[in-house]
Amino acid sequence: MSLQYKPETARRRLKTADPVMSRLIKLVGPFKMETEFALSPFEALLRAIVYQQLSGKAAGAIHTRVQALFGDTIEPDALLRTDAQTLRTAGLSRAKVIAVHDLAAKRIDGTVPELKALESMSDEQIIERLTTVRGIGRWTVEMMLIFRLGRPDVLPLNDLGIRKGYHLAFDTDALPTPSALQKAGECWAPYRSVASWYLWRATDSVDWMNEHKS
Repeated sequence: MSLQYKPETARRRLKTADPVMSRLIKLVGPFKMETEFALSPFEALLRAIVYQQLSGKAAGAIHTRVQALFGDTIEPDALLRTDAQTLRTAGLSRAKVIAVHDLAAKRIDGTVPELKALESMSDEQIIERLTTVRGIGRWTVEMMLIFRLGRPDVLPLNDLGIRKGYHLAFDTDALPTPSALQKAGECWAPYRSVASWYLWRATDSVDWMNEHKS
């Protein structure tokens, strides 16, 4: 699987649609998003649960220990059979143990479908389906849509990094509300995933800050 759009086409469309986004794109440079195409939807959601509310380093260590319990591939039935104490010893909290067991059960019963089934569903259908899993909220599924499924038009309205990026790039007095961000982002359709990536980059670009102040 690959991105469901051509990044250069998206960049051209955004630069034409929004002069501020055009400046940001020119400053940040080429679109270089790190994708998760190697992971199955089940594996991507499992990883997301493990990483929730932890630093990348700590979460990575726990994920590695959980992975080591199963070998190369974590199968849903094997995960469901693994007792809570074993998973707790690997570093998962009690809430995350419950969440990963629920994820495994919902993969087995088909609530979490195979990749092929997801490909035929709309973004909102996927969000509605996958947020029935304990511990999986809208933001987590939006990240999966962007980084795993390669969907072109996802704008995570509650993402703090995107809101900060917009505040910096557009020089607003305060962080935009989700509704204000949604309205502002209408002109970025149908490539709001790419706009999101550039807004994330704005938050760690000192050059952008200097450029914007000049």
